[in-house]
Amino acid sequence: MFRRTLALALASLSLPLAAQTPAANPIDFIDAFRALSGEHKGVRKGHAKGVCAEGEFVASELAHQRFAGPLFSGQAIPAQLRFSMAGGNPRVPDNTRSPRGLAAQFQLPDGSLHHIATLTTPVFGAKDPDSFLGLLRAQRPGPDGKPNAERVAAYRAAHPDTRPQAEWLASNPPPWSYATATYHGLHTFYLQTRQGEKLKVRWHLQPQDGEKGLSAAEIADAPADFLPQRLAERLRQGPVRFDWIMVFGEAEDSDDDPSRPWPAARPVLKIGTLSIRQSGGEACTPINFDPNVMSAGFSAGNDPILRMRSPVYAVSFGQRLSGQ
Repeated sequence: MFRRTLALALASLSLPLAAQTPAANPIDFIDAFRALSGEHKGVRKGHAKGVCAEGEFVASELAHQRFAGPLFSGQAIPAQLRFSMAGGNPRVPDNTRSPRGLAAQFQLPDGSLHHIATLTTPVFGAKDPDSFLGLLRAQRPGPDGKPNAERVAAYRAAHPDTRPQAEWLASNPPPWSYATATYHGLHTFYLQTRQGEKLKVRWHLQPQDGEKGLSAAEIADAPADFLPQRLAERLRQGPVRFDWIMVFGEAEDSDDDPSRPWPAARPVLKIGTLSIRQSGGEACTPINFDPNVMSAGFSAGNDPILRMRSPVYAVSFGQRLSGQ
C-alpha cells in the first residue's frame, strides 16, 4: 500500500514539471533556422537555395486500374517543381554533405492540387518536432561560426532517433546532379484503392539516369554552384525522368516516426513516371510546397513531423512574402 501511495505521489509531482515544458511551435523552428543559417530576408527559411523546374506526371496503367484518386487518371498532369539544398542559407555550397530536396505541385484534372516534399535521405532527422527542434538548437553555431561538436554528439547520444539520417549522410556522397539522386517521401500515407481499401504506403522517386554521387575529389574541389547548371545541361539532352515507386507497409510498420525505415523487403509498385522538361525561371517561387496538400484518395499517417510542416511552412511563407 505504501509503495502504491508513493508511486502515485511521485507521478503527481511529475505532472506540473511536464506541463512546464512547452511543446515545439512553428515560431521556434523559424527562430532555430535563423540561428543556424543567419538572417536572409525574403527567402525560404528552409531549403533556401534551389532552382525551379517544370514537367508532368503520368500514372501507370496498373496504378490507374488499382487506385481511384485523380492523381492516377493516366493523363499527363502538369507539375511545378523545385530542387533544393537543405538549410536556410541561400549561398550554401552545392558539395555540402546535407540532404537535397525535390518538391512538386501537381495540377490535377479536377482542378485540385497535390503536393509532395522529399529528401535524398531515406529517413528524416528526428522522430518528432520536439526532438528535431532540440537537434537544431544543439547545432547552433558558436562565436567561431561552427557548431559545438561535443554538444551535438551528446544530443544525438541522448536522442538516438537523430542518428540514422546523420549516419546515412556520412556514408553516402552528395549527389553529382539533381538528376542522379533518389528522393524519398519520408512520411507514411494511406492510399485508397478503387475497392475502398486504405493501404499504408511510403514512396520514393527513383532516377532513370541512375544514382551518381560526387567523388572524394569532387567533394573537396567542386565549385559552390554547379547543381542548377548540371540539371540544365542534362535537360538539353531530353527529359529527366523519375520512376515513382510506392512501397506498401505492414501492420507493424511505423506510421508515426519518419526517422525509422521500413524493412527493405516490403512490396513495391511503380505507379508512374515524373518527367522534368525544363528548369530555371521563377514559376515555383510563389508556391508553398506543403505536403499536407493531398488530392482525393490520399490521407496522412499519424506523423507529428508531417503535421508540424503545415504551420511551419505557413509562417515561413508569410514571412517570405512580407520580406522578412
